[in-house]
Amino acid sequence: MSLTETINHLNHLLATLSRDMTKVIRGNKAAAQRVRTGTIRLEKVAKLFRKESIKAEKSGKFKKKPHKKAKRRKR
Repeated sequence: MSLTETINHLNHLLATLSRDMTKVIRGNKAAAQRVRTGTIRLEKVAKLFRKESIKAEKSGKFKKKPHKKAKRRKR
């Protein structure tokens, strides 16, 4: 899986978990089970993301962007 696919998968999992967590607050027991199993999946994908992002940084795929200097206001 590529890094962008992993990021998209993480975003999808987080969105799904977020929707189910709002259902849990209202007392939906099935949604609570989905959140519990979803967090296990999230953990696995997060570990994969860490591995892929470190590999991408070492290979030079990501370049650091220069910081923009804030303009100072004259008083």
